[in-house]
Amino acid sequence: MVSVLILAAAGAAVAVLLLALRLWVVLHSRVLVPRQSLSLLVVAGSGGHTTEILRLLEHLSNAYSPRHYIIADTDEMSAHKINSFERNRADRDPSTMFPEYFIHRIPRSREVQQSWLSTVLTTLYSMWLSFPLTHRVKPDLVLCNGPGTCVPVCVSALLLGILGIKKVIIVYVESICRVEHLSLSGKILFHLSDYFIVQWPALKEKYPKSVYLGRIV
Repeated sequence: MVSVLILAAAGAAVAVLLLALRLWVVLHSRVLVPRQSLSLLVVAGSGGHTTEILRLLEHLSNAYSPRHYIIADTDEMSAHKINSFERNRADRDPSTMFPEYFIHRIPRSREVQQSWLSTVLTTLYSMWLSFPLTHRVKPDLVLCNGPGTCVPVCVSALLLGILGIKKVIIVYVESICRVEHLSLSGKILFHLSDYFIVQWPALKEKYPKSVYLGRIV
């Protein structure tokens, strides 16, 4: 009986070690293969988050295509902003008659004034639904800037790499509103993203591994 328990414990330890090693490889692998286009997954949030992320997209070429947007299922304002942005983008570029973009919806990770205990449950539920979506899209790059919805999406993208399905580059841009302290999403994704960009020198001093490019939105 004792020997069986020892073998079981040893097997579990080896499994945990292999999983940790796989996670380390995924997080430290940044090999980019040159290609003509990159499938982009953008996580938009209500209010200023969507405005900021769309300002970032204004500077990206049409090589980032198709563009997949993920928003909360109750966020009609972001859907309107995205559709307007894509129409204006197509109007400015006559060669883009039929812009390739898609809007997907998942449940919110956290509502305003929601308790932290229930937030854990809603985030897990959001992650449960976001993984099949992320698996279906299989983006080359995930771009986000802080809405709670981005946490389950980025974890799902990370799982694609851990499972050996596809390495997805995760780029997190902290909101311009965050001058001295990271948002909760930023504190989580600082350890999971491939590139973590801040817009204030004070944050760069606190988090030396971050990338400071000045104000970019």
